[in-house]
Amino acid sequence: MLRIAIIGRPNVGKSTLFNKLAGKHLAIVDDTPGVTRDWREAEGDLYGQPLIVIDTAGLEEAFDESIQGRMRQQTEAALARADIILFVIDGREGVTPQDTHFAAFLRKQKKPIIMVVNKCENSKRTQSNIAESYALGFGDPVAISAAHSVGLDDLYHALEPHFKDDEDAGFTSDNNERDNLEDIDALEGLDNFEFEQEDIDPENPIKLAIIGRPNVGKSTLLNAILKEQRVMTGPEAGITRDAIAVDWEFEGRKFKLVDTAGLRKKSKIDNQIEKMSAEDSFRAIRLAQIVVLVLDGNIAFEKQDLQLAQHVIDEGRVLILAVNKWDIVKDRDEMREKIRYRLDTGLGQIRDIPFVTISAKNGKNIERLFQQALEKYEVWNARVSTGKMNRWLAGMESQNPAPLVSGRQNRLKYITQIKTRPPTFALWVSYPKDLPQSYRRYIINGLRQDFDIPSVPIRLLVRTSKNPYS
Repeated sequence: MLRIAIIGRPNVGKSTLFNKLAGKHLAIVDDTPGVTRDWREAEGDLYGQPLIVIDTAGLEEAFDESIQGRMRQQTEAALARADIILFVIDGREGVTPQDTHFAAFLRKQKKPIIMVVNKCENSKRTQSNIAESYALGFGDPVAISAAHSVGLDDLYHALEPHFKDDEDAGFTSDNNERDNLEDIDALEGLDNFEFEQEDIDPENPIKLAIIGRPNVGKSTLLNAILKEQRVMTGPEAGITRDAIAVDWEFEGRKFKLVDTAGLRKKSKIDNQIEKMSAEDSFRAIRLAQIVVLVLDGNIAFEKQDLQLAQHVIDEGRVLILAVNKWDIVKDRDEMREKIRYRLDTGLGQIRDIPFVTISAKNGKNIERLFQQALEKYEVWNARVSTGKMNRWLAGMESQNPAPLVSGRQNRLKYITQIKTRPPTFALWVSYPKDLPQSYRRYIINGLRQDFDIPSVPIRLLVRTSKNPYS
């Protein structure tokens, strides 16, 4: 597929155009200049023509190690990957000295460049500015309004000579991207119901999100995994804003890795951009299959860490803890004990949540982290036969019957697994509303122990058969 990089000075509408071509609201858009910092790519479509679209940070006149300088380095890395460049200027403001300066820079790239004049929804007001853009030397400009979908047909015709004949196959999304529970009400009264096992397609990438508080080393970990400076890092907290997805492979298994913005307490989020970044991070968790929660080894498991871990569990995702900066932890034995204690007391509903001590800066224990991820991913896909479970259920009931309801037995009638990812079970009982939480935990813990389903969330849905005479 044709790979297109969208380039321009800050706040000309690059991310808006990126979202339009991608067909999804992926990049954060705000009137504040410099919102985008890392480059990101996504598969897109323009009138049926598949594309790879790359969104970049605004071109900055900075060559040092400041945030602006690192943003420029990210943009230059994106340019190296592109087949063609869309140079975007603001049609309301016209050609600025900064546009002229960066036009000279882009001419040295020796790649096809299309001049795009954005924000041209009012063509009469922007006509003189469109005419000015000819002076930049990129031929006929394409006047568009990305926000209002104006002029995209002209953009298609400008790109048409560059479309490749050997188009790659389009993106196929995973049907399990969102966690839709089956409607089990239709199953009530069935005696021999069992869902079929969904096969794990090794060609579908495993979606893995990297989350954590600000400045714990999430972006450094992604760079260590990829062994390249893919995303910006630095001592400043909150550098990452967009959730950046990258394809990668480990031991023959494909992964889609997603680096996310640092998540603080809601009460401390005081601006709109950070709020949108947090929403982007929570969306990444929801769409992930495995979530790596990065902790700072020196101050591991603050209250915010526990809240994030609980959120991942509530979403039904595989949770792996990566205790970073282990190379500078002074008392390692004490920190291990502290982590185990906080896991047992704060997340007691799931036993044996794995944690791996790493040093993202030095690339230590990265392989072990992914071995744990693959192992727990297999458990997350666990399937138990209905016959075996119902024999097991009879033994659980005889060993510890459910509490009586108004002097009557609350019989455990039938159990079946209705879903994997996470393992989800439906249990039919006589009086579901009167089955206490403690007894539900007794059933869940028994499933974990007897059917070897440790370390991942388990869901138990309690139902009753309909009474035909009621």
